[in-house]
Amino acid sequence: MPKTQSQKIKTLSMNAMMAAMCAVLGYLSLDLGNLKVTFESLPILVSALLFGPLDGMVVGGIGTLIYQLLRYGLSITTPLWMLPYVVCGLIAGWYAKKYSFSLSGRQVMILVILNELLITALNTGVLYLDSKIYGYYSAAFIFGSLLPRIIICIVKAAAFGLVLPGITRAVRHQLQ
Repeated sequence: MPKTQSQKIKTLSMNAMMAAMCAVLGYLSLDLGNLKVTFESLPILVSALLFGPLDGMVVGGIGTLIYQLLRYGLSITTPLWMLPYVVCGLIAGWYAKKYSFSLSGRQVMILVILNELLITALNTGVLYLDSKIYGYYSAAFIFGSLLPRIIICIVKAAAFGLVLPGITRAVRHQLQ
């Protein structure tokens, strides 16, 4: 069933708020060298689970672009740093759409854990490329903190997986 004009406006407004939240949560991250604790993927996941892959990608792309521009400025690697979050929105949105946006808590948990692991893997790859391009490569710097990054990723994903069903249910109710 096609969306009404009112539903389109609500969706656009929600995505704008989620992109803004993504930018703010990325900016307010805890950075310890190449160890970063951030919650910027949460609003991307909310939009993807509510509206699908295109919305998830757009929120991930715009939110991360704003964050990157505010924190680091524009560089040749800016699109690479955006990529993990765009992919996160695509995969979560595609999966949610495939199951008619009706996912069990278990499905959400597995999806979020896999997405966060993928973001960590892609960010590691981007860190490697960025370090090669800008000449600061060190295997110890790039891969030495991988285990703590994976542990943070899994803990964060488990927390997201627990709260996302309630968040999406509440937002869906408000959008009707």
